[in-house]
Amino acid sequence: MKAFVFPGQGAQFTGMGKELYETNEKARALFEEANEILGFRITDIMFEGTADELKQTRVTQPAVFLHSVISALCMGEAFQPDMVGGHSLGEFSALVAAGALKFADGLRLVYARAQAMQKACEAAAGGMAAVLALPDETIERVCAEVSAEGIGVVVPANYNCPGQLVISGNVDAVNRACELLKEAGAKRALPLPVGGAFHSPLMQPAKDELQAAIEQTEFSTPRCPIYQNVDGEAHTDAAEIKANLIVQLTASVRWTQEVEHMIEAGATEFTECGPGKALQGMITKINRDVTVQGI
Repeated sequence: MKAFVFPGQGAQFTGMGKELYETNEKARALFEEANEILGFRITDIMFEGTADELKQTRVTQPAVFLHSVISALCMGEAFQPDMVGGHSLGEFSALVAAGALKFADGLRLVYARAQAMQKACEAAAGGMAAVLALPDETIERVCAEVSAEGIGVVVPANYNCPGQLVISGNVDAVNRACELLKEAGAKRALPLPVGGAFHSPLMQPAKDELQAAIEQTEFSTPRCPIYQNVDGEAHTDAAEIKANLIVQLTASVRWTQEVEHMIEAGATEFTECGPGKALQGMITKINRDVTVQGI
């Protein structure tokens, strides 16, 4: 069975989508529709912008979304998923590719998400750190202990693959957790160059803002099951998908569990749609017996 997966923020690069725009008429029409919806030419930044311009949250998220979705929609008959999933932002891409969301509605939600997250980042000093080579249970325990100290909140944010978990929260709490995790035997506990505490309670204002937009958007039954971040499980009910998407901003991304459940359901071939190869690397570390590829 074939699973198609979609990357999140961080996979962007200058020139992303340019070849698709220049060689595929359908892609070009979708990119131009996106420019009109957003009210600025995001394609100019995607194709020719600097790395710093692409790092702006209001640009990064819709740029990765557009590259991912348009890549999938322009595959033609080759895009025949038995299941889909996406990492964080990528879940929106997966929903559009699977027909649960219209292209324009998905883009509007992603742009609203990006703006809401940017505001939340500016309101509270947050950070994230990658922790390598420690059991999840140890990281969960240390995060709980640090949060109980009262210096701030820190939580497991991204369960990326065995031996790689990202934590998120107030800067002081993240730094304290990194110290304790190194003492506990972590190979690395490295702060990441991000502007906020994604997938933590610090995103509550963004969640509240995005919830209003999601509730006003029409969702349909997807053409195949979508595995969602909040529980790693398959969903096809539009109301359930909607509710899980609302929770996603403040909940952990359970990517390891999501991929494991896809494999349990019969997935043997994973195709990453969008920029970069991050998900391919994670999936290989989760299970080396499956086939992984990009497009």
